Amino acid sequence: MGSLVGLAMTGMIRRPTATPGHATLLVLLGAFAAVVGGMLGVGIFSFRDPVAVSSGGMAGAAVLSILFTFIYRWGSRGLV
Repeated sequence: MGSLVGLAMTGMIRRPTATPGHATLLVLLGAFAAVVGGMLGVGIFSFRDPVAVSSGGMAGAAVLSILFTFIYRWGSRGLV
């Protein structure tokens, strides 16, 4: 899920000067954020009965991967 969010963020926020390698970095950052967000979502929403694939875990993975990739994509605009 995080990899797809990273690729979608590459397509949604366009820059006039695209640097090669940013798509790979966004995919990896989205995947990392999805893992961390999934763990946080399961811990927060399913504390008593943790299940690997739950709605809280999926929501946490989606929200954190969108947030991390958006912050990176928005912040790297000023660096290049």
